[in-house]
Amino acid sequence: MSKHNKNDDSTIVINKKATHDYFIEDRVEAGLALLGWEVKSLRQKKIQLVDSHIVIKNGEAFLFGANIVPLNSTNTHSVADPTRSRKLLLKQKELSRIFSGVQQKGYTCICTKLYWKGHLIKAQIALAKGKHEFDKRHAEKEREWNIDKRRTLSHDVKR
Repeated sequence: MSKHNKNDDSTIVINKKATHDYFIEDRVEAGLALLGWEVKSLRQKKIQLVDSHIVIKNGEAFLFGANIVPLNSTNTHSVADPTRSRKLLLKQKELSRIFSGVQQKGYTCICTKLYWKGHLIKAQIALAKGKHEFDKRHAEKEREWNIDKRRTLSHDVKR
């Protein structure tokens, strides 16, 4: 039997587009207030975070735009809304830090990752600043260069 890395098993979804579109400044762990059918869908990793963002209203943070696909076996008595807003559970100090960061020009708050921590589902939210097009091109070139460098080094080692 192969050994599994515990970190790989605990990750539900990673928002890869976030690191492409934003410079990540500060990360915070938050809990999520979910319904039962949402937890069952998250166990099967049926979620998209691509267009999600965090909104702060009345001193509370909400996750908007996350699409959790309901399972076919979901209870028919309740209406399953895949894109409903979900409340984030944060401490007041963390919430005020995020709120003050979002007030600065060019900054926003996004969800970068969902993962299991014990039996709880946690969201990693980040204070982020938007990238310009030339920043994205530079990051892409750097990534490709690192891939080529690894290939060259591994090719030299095999000789």
